[in-house]
Amino acid sequence: MYRIRFHGRGGQGIKTASRILGTTLFMEGFEVQDGPRYGAERRGAPMFAYVRASMEPIQERGIIRLPDLVIVTDDSLIPIPAAGVLTGVAERTVLLINSDEEPGLWRERLALAGPILTLPAAAHAPHINTQLTSVLSTGAAANLIGVISRRTLEEAIRKELAPLGAGAVEVNLENGLKAFDLTVVLKGSVREGGKTQAASYDPPDWIDLPFEEAAISAPAIHATATSERVKTGVWRTMRPVIDYSLCNRCWWICSTFCADGVIRVDEEGYPRIDYEHCKGCMICVAQCPRHAISAIPEHGEDTGERQE
Repeated sequence: MYRIRFHGRGGQGIKTASRILGTTLFMEGFEVQDGPRYGAERRGAPMFAYVRASMEPIQERGIIRLPDLVIVTDDSLIPIPAAGVLTGVAERTVLLINSDEEPGLWRERLALAGPILTLPAAAHAPHINTQLTSVLSTGAAANLIGVISRRTLEEAIRKELAPLGAGAVEVNLENGLKAFDLTVVLKGSVREGGKTQAASYDPPDWIDLPFEEAAISAPAIHATATSERVKTGVWRTMRPVIDYSLCNRCWWICSTFCADGVIRVDEEGYPRIDYEHCKGCMICVAQCPRHAISAIPEHGEDTGERQE
């Protein structure tokens, strides 16, 4: 089964991209699922859409946790933990980024072992309109999967975009087919993932929140120094963890960007996180230039930071 995720922002046509790709695969004889997932319908908000395709009936449901292909139409989403761009990305996962920066730079930034591709580098393909991200990414994805013909892609684009009018169809069609042609040498880079077994299912991380006695949980709003006594760390669902083997002690960055001021610096210049008051906003994870801070599910029994 092919498992594909599109990541982008509201208004970039991510839902349309998944629908077009799903239609092309259906026209090639596959059983298909495709659909978007997003919260408030707001332009600019992170969202993703997914496509599953198989020659057999598809029994899986829900979001794709182990993708074969991840397509990122807005590279500014990659460092945002809430966007979940890198969730489930493994060595065999192909990562396609709509970016003007070279794949080697992204590999250095992300430290991923799997294939990383960028499309299109504007310098190499000035005739491509990089603003039409939805059909652009669909055209590239169609070739990477390797089972979709150019003719089928053209038919699907015309069918799905017909309500937008002939002008919109033609400009998107030109863009999508050029992206398809640019990736001919990469045809078939994406391989089908294996079947998932219920026995190996990894359930979501749940946090038990036991009820406290009213005398304990009721706030004393008129008392002094209550902000320090309120252990806001219990609000966390994710915990930032520092890998000191990667940390280069540029403490100014993480401590400055920390919204609650809970990152202090020890005598050796290393940042230390006050987990009793860290709320888990993960801003430090996004800002760390060395990627020395990662996010893990909050279980309550971890001591927190990883030592050398």
